[in-house]
Amino acid sequence: MNNTPELKQSAKGLFEILRSFLSELLNIRTNTDMQATKDSIIADIPFKGHTSWILICSIFIASIGLNANSTAVVIGAMLISPLMGPILGLGFSLATNDIDLLNRSLKNFMVMVGLSVVTAFLFFWIFPLRDESSELLARVKPDIRDVLIAFFGGTALVVARARKGTMASVIFGVAIATALMPPLCTVGFGLAIGNASYALGALYLFLINTIFIAIATFLVIKYLRFPMERYANSARRRTIARIASISGIVVMIPATYTFYGVLQESLFRRDAQAFLRETVESYPFENGGVYRKEFATLDYNKGDNSEISVMLLGAAAVPDEVITTWRIRLQSFDRLKETAFEVIQSSDADDPNSMQYVLELYENKKSELSSKEDQIKLLENEIIRLKESMSFTIPFTAVSTELVAAFPEVNKVGYSARVQTDFSTQDTLPVFEIDYHSALKSTKKAELNPRIENWLKVRLQLDTLLIRSN
Repeated sequence: MNNTPELKQSAKGLFEILRSFLSELLNIRTNTDMQATKDSIIADIPFKGHTSWILICSIFIASIGLNANSTAVVIGAMLISPLMGPILGLGFSLATNDIDLLNRSLKNFMVMVGLSVVTAFLFFWIFPLRDESSELLARVKPDIRDVLIAFFGGTALVVARARKGTMASVIFGVAIATALMPPLCTVGFGLAIGNASYALGALYLFLINTIFIAIATFLVIKYLRFPMERYANSARRRTIARIASISGIVVMIPATYTFYGVLQESLFRRDAQAFLRETVESYPFENGGVYRKEFATLDYNKGDNSEISVMLLGAAAVPDEVITTWRIRLQSFDRLKETAFEVIQSSDADDPNSMQYVLELYENKKSELSSKEDQIKLLENEIIRLKESMSFTIPFTAVSTELVAAFPEVNKVGYSARVQTDFSTQDTLPVFEIDYHSALKSTKKAELNPRIENWLKVRLQLDTLLIRSN
């Protein structure tokens, strides 16, 4: 018995049911309030009066949060920030062919950026504490995730705005996710400390967010079929249509270029991390040797100038033939074939305490770290023991040689132990004098000082030390 026609009919009916279900589930056109959406977007574009003061206050709050490395404060500042208005206006005006609205959006966008950067610059320029917190540094090197967050966050925001009865919780969530304000604050920070790379990196992240939010707005408004602006003069209408189209293309060109560049760097870092996992991280180190992952650098540069650099500490050096096999393995990654691979390692055996403290905490006593209270108590006891037994006689020759190898910008290294007291207790503070090459810029020196300090603390197992540089 042939049931083929019945099966086809059943399959067709199932497909129609599924199509109808998905259409009803994902349809956003039927519940869109076009006029209210347009009015709300236009109302949020201007920056003057109350909106300007809200922006200034939120920038100050965000700058303080970034300076104090407080995520909660930064999130609070983003919730009250009015930065989205002109960006939505850009996407909406391009989608509806409204050249007047586009001009207003661009003007207010420039005012918004200028006011934000100047406010952040003044805060970091005047405020005496300018620590490079992790919250600040997280905004200077955007990757592919920032592009995707901006696009989908912008899409969610426009869809929420277009819905009858705006979903405020979605708008707040997008304000946090897309993070327009922290990059602008970081631009001000970079300018205040004279670090152009920080400022440009943060501005790069802000432009990524801006461009992809505007593109998401453009696409959603087009999908919802908002009416185009019409003009009595047909020639004028065609001219404005061309201008709007060209503006949209101009906006998308750098966005596409940005997307490609960020994607290439992200793929480079993915392959570099996979390479390190397969080689350096899996190597069976001997005699207390260890790979310090936090000192590894993955420098991506367009062309053939990318570099992977790793630092190995311990008494026994990794043999050259092993490093050669690592370099051969590097060639198996297509994106890493032209990448330089550098291994910096210590083979010093005259410092018996160089790695013992870290290994003792991690290996011998890790079973004791069953709770935060136990961990705090253990660390306090270890610090007391270390202070009682530690001598400030360090293997200066070995350490200085390793330091210059790790940081070729250093010309000379000096060391002394400074005795200090508050008349109730007495302590000895290690002091390192770093003399950089004369051609090195001051901004580069300021960047190297904390890295060298961190390196010395790990190498010598010291809690505190003082760095002085020329």
